[in-house]
Amino acid sequence: MTIEKKNLVIMVTANFLVAASATMVLPFLSLYIETFGDYSAEYVQRWSGFVFGVTFLTAFFVSPLWGRFGDRYGYKPILLITGYGIATSIFLMGFMESVHGLFILRMVMGAVTGFIPTSMALISSQTSKKEAGKILGTLQMGTVSGGLFGPVIGGILADNVGFSYTFIFTAISIAIAATVVLFGINEQRNKEQRNKQSKYSSRQVLRHIFSHKLLVTVITLSMIIQVANFSIQPLLALYVNELTSSSNLAFLAGLAFSATGFGNFIATRKWGKLGDQIGYEKVLSILLVFASILIVPQALVTELWQLVFLRFLFGIAIGGMIPCVTAYIRQEAPLSMQGEVLGYNQSFRFLGNVIGPAFGGTVSGYIGISSVFYVTGALFLGAFGLLWWSIRHSEVDGHVNQDY
Repeated sequence: MTIEKKNLVIMVTANFLVAASATMVLPFLSLYIETFGDYSAEYVQRWSGFVFGVTFLTAFFVSPLWGRFGDRYGYKPILLITGYGIATSIFLMGFMESVHGLFILRMVMGAVTGFIPTSMALISSQTSKKEAGKILGTLQMGTVSGGLFGPVIGGILADNVGFSYTFIFTAISIAIAATVVLFGINEQRNKEQRNKQSKYSSRQVLRHIFSHKLLVTVITLSMIIQVANFSIQPLLALYVNELTSSSNLAFLAGLAFSATGFGNFIATRKWGKLGDQIGYEKVLSILLVFASILIVPQALVTELWQLVFLRFLFGIAIGGMIPCVTAYIRQEAPLSMQGEVLGYNQSFRFLGNVIGPAFGGTVSGYIGISSVFYVTGALFLGAFGLLWWSIRHSEVDGHVNQDY
């Protein structure tokens, strides 16, 4: 087995563990806050939003720094710092007795949330442009499958061993992933990455991004995609409740969530491979149109199985967006600034994670949950229009054509 293939297998496994562990605790954060004291429902809901959102808000500011450090000192040290950092913060959450302490630890977790985007930078740096989409799609399968099983595993653990031990088991899983990276990953930095003269300042990186109109658009699309995805996710359980009278609401809501993840899982590698063949921006355009078409009918369903089926198809549509965006950045950014450019892209994704729930909650509060599907469809369609306009107006000589 080649070093590159070995690194890919290890990072797919590690990303599965990290993604599964990180999503284990999300479903019961609000329930965990209720154990801290006799609080009103409004207090719990408000602080649940704060505790959930502060991680992404902190990560928004920090992600480019991790990317820059990775470009300069190697991606493996950053993987270890962020992996053990996340594990430590989650481990301490299991011993918290106040909502303010939990809030601070979630903020700290946001500061060290960089494991998965750094893994993408690592694998991207060792992958040729010709197969970047397929390889990054394979890597994304680990993240998606972890996010698919994480909430289910977390719910089972919380029901059987309690919240505190679930945090501890989660931390141990992430620490194991970081340890696998410590002993298994062999990072080989090429001459360009080692050459100090090829190091770019932050100003030069930003100048490179803004000089490529299509690159700016793709990074902006990362935020719009996350806003669209996260605008409906917090409301999905309430929407499922409107469609069924079953007492197993949590399970059925989880089924609707998992349908999207399953569609994403089976399609992400195929979309990436297609991007290698016809161009990542073309595949991204197709996926944005598909997503827009497939999310609108979800507002019109009358049965739960219809929603689950449409969420599955929607998952297939959005499955290739992240690998295509990452592969495009691999194509347009020199290796010695690639981590920082991916960091900015990740920052905008985190910003979308913060804006999405607030946006969806505001829209549903005024005109109902079903209206969020229409608005989200319009967002995807608007994103396609923005990408189409950028492709039309991009200057060919602004692209990076060297085989970095």
